[in-house]
Amino acid sequence: MAKLYFRYGAMNSGKSTSLLQAAYNYEERGQHVLLAKPAIDTKGASEISSRLGMTREVDFLVGADDDARALFAAHNRDRDIACLLVDEAQFLTPAQIDDLFRIAIEDGIPVIAYGIRNDFLTHAFPGSARLLAISHSLEELKTICRCGRKAVFNGRVVGGRFVFDGDQVAIDEGAEGAIAPEVTTYESLCGACYLQESGGRLG
Repeated sequence: MAKLYFRYGAMNSGKSTSLLQAAYNYEERGQHVLLAKPAIDTKGASEISSRLGMTREVDFLVGADDDARALFAAHNRDRDIACLLVDEAQFLTPAQIDDLFRIAIEDGIPVIAYGIRNDFLTHAFPGSARLLAISHSLEELKTICRCGRKAVFNGRVVGGRFVFDGDQVAIDEGAEGAIAPEVTTYESLCGACYLQESGGRLG
């Protein structure tokens, strides 16, 4: 039976790199995969890009109101797909996560979703909460905080300073493509460093 997998980690834990490696592994063995990501993730436009410099075009983008299973079916016609790989899955809606579950169970295609659990205020993204609830397999991809401990949180940095207010979604623009004078970036933090930066605030 095919399964839904959720591979999660803090920022910079190598999620996109791991996805691209998984795609390579399938294709090296002559198998076909489909790659997808939420349309809201404008970083890289229609590409999946890792911080190591690897990029790859997705097969389809999932809009906020899209049926992810219908999009998968439209791209799976006359093809023998071995796996669906989804990047930035935290930005999908709970209903779209249910679509991924149905692709695995009813269509018999393994689905590997990659994403982060929590936002910069330590609140679960709706898509991640649903993945944690219904995925057959959960795997944490680990990274380290600046202090050397395991990072579990994502601190939002604007203009060089940590912020703890704002919308849940603010895409990391990086140095290139940023139109605002104060660029939004993120830093992976352990619990102790997060509490230090937030003045003890958690959520």
